[in-house]
Amino acid sequence: MTTDLARRMSEHRDAGRESFVGRYDARRLVYAEHHDRIDDAIRREKHLKRWRRAWKIRLIEEANPDWRDLFDQII
Repeated sequence: MTTDLARRMSEHRDAGRESFVGRYDARRLVYAEHHDRIDDAIRREKHLKRWRRAWKIRLIEEANPDWRDLFDQII
């Protein structure tokens, strides 16, 4: 959850190899949701974190079947 997705993605892209982002090469944005209320966003994030990996992959593929990097759409 972030209030500034462009800034957060820039941080991910600039992260070193020793960080979580670097170890898992989490540098592409393939899925995002917008929520008007921060408490809704936090609730949704906590909900998704309990999901199985297969469910998360299905969610991504329904919204972004080619796993395109969505970073350019948010800046």
